[in-house]
Amino acid sequence: MDRKAPIGVFDSGVGGLTVAREIMRQIPNERIVYFGDTARVPYGSKSKDTVTMYSRQIIRFLKTEGVKAIVIACNTASAYALDTMVKEFDIPIIGVVKPGAKVAVDTTKNGRVGLIGTDATIQSGVYDKYIKELNSDIEVIGKACPLFCPLVEEGMLNDTITNQVAERYLSYLKDKDIDTLIMGCTHYPLISSTIGEIMGDKVNLVNPAFETAIELRKLLFRENLYNQSDVDSPSLMYRFYVSDAAEKFRRFADSILPVDISVTKQINIEQY
Repeated sequence: MDRKAPIGVFDSGVGGLTVAREIMRQIPNERIVYFGDTARVPYGSKSKDTVTMYSRQIIRFLKTEGVKAIVIACNTASAYALDTMVKEFDIPIIGVVKPGAKVAVDTTKNGRVGLIGTDATIQSGVYDKYIKELNSDIEVIGKACPLFCPLVEEGMLNDTITNQVAERYLSYLKDKDIDTLIMGCTHYPLISSTIGEIMGDKVNLVNPAFETAIELRKLLFRENLYNQSDVDSPSLMYRFYVSDAAEKFRRFADSILPVDISVTKQINIEQY
């Protein structure tokens, strides 16, 4: 595999941009091909079979773009489809759940970890499983926050409605004596200031997006895939694709990424 080949990153929509942003920051020599499944967002309310099918289609598409490794930058798809995708495809694939779980274990002092995510992520129990494998004494208290994704997708990051919804969801966890909170959806770091303000200074927020970028860097070195070539211009380094609403996605991406996104292409993901 060519070291100069890009990393494939995908999510149900814009949330995975938080992972792409961390990859740009932590391993800036790496090229990225990003796919946001904006026509079928959110994934959190869909079945395991459906999310697995979507993931399979997207990985088939990303392979046509010549990627050397893939990051499933979606907690729901990581929970439901990662193990199956690793078995089906002959390419390194990582998700966002394991890196986040490991940091939560390393961070907590009182052994009480909170988890917020989609309905699917909470119900899958995947974070509980990985955390218990690392430390069986840790208790995980989960809370589904299904409205966070659509609020973020609509760009309502600093909005009164978002604050009210967050207050309502997080009040459940404030009474549980947690000292660590996993933002178990890649959309959630985009409202981390709101989450942090509500939870208070005594609760450490875990951002799996950052930890996933670090894990990806380790994987690239381990597999001898790390790109040591000079960095190109952003227009050559990064390619963005979506299944719907390309211009809306591009404007959102421009607002949170460290580079300007000039073009986002819409494709028919169903053909893959």
